[in-house]
Amino acid sequence: MNEIKKWHNQTIAEIVINSLLKNGFRASYYETSDTALKYIDTIILEHETIGVGGSMTIIRDLKILERDAINGKKILNHNLPDISMEEKHEIRKRQQTCDLFLTSTNAITEDGKLVNIDGVGNRVNAMLFGPKKTLIIAGINKVVTNVDDGIKRIKRIASPMNARRLNVNTPCAKLGYCTNCDSPQRICRVISIIEKRPNPSNVEVILIGENLGF
Repeated sequence: MNEIKKWHNQTIAEIVINSLLKNGFRASYYETSDTALKYIDTIILEHETIGVGGSMTIIRDLKILERDAINGKKILNHNLPDISMEEKHEIRKRQQTCDLFLTSTNAITEDGKLVNIDGVGNRVNAMLFGPKKTLIIAGINKVVTNVDDGIKRIKRIASPMNARRLNVNTPCAKLGYCTNCDSPQRICRVISIIEKRPNPSNVEVILIGENLGF
């Protein structure tokens, strides 16, 4: 990694991690995904039932569901192909009370707030209440200055790309930017801003010095 980029990531990460700690979260920074994954494995090994949010960071980039540590665990993954909407709904409900919920976040502010926009609400629900532990894993590309910038980032980057990925019939999936549509398949329906760690939930944030997810 370029030394200047490494320095810049570290500088930004220190600001964010200190803010998250001040807001009551457990939080840590890893320069690379390889080092982060070694720590994530230790957390996975401590839990049996693991829920997975619809996260490209978790599934595609870090490939956590393919790691040895997760073998033999009960995985609650509503992203599987060829399952019915009824099955998806049941899995999403069971994620709310799993041992460990793995997800990312759409944005993290420099003052330690987590900003997310959901279509169904299961992901933000599980981030707030229910699972014994929630592990939020995000790349440095998710860091923004403040909540307003976080919402702008989501509508400009994350939501159009997720709409395209999900093949939904929305303007943003075609145009690449948000038009604040009224489409029946709109995926921006719930905005969640977590200012402090919900009490008494066990929410931990891992920030990685790489670009991950949308």
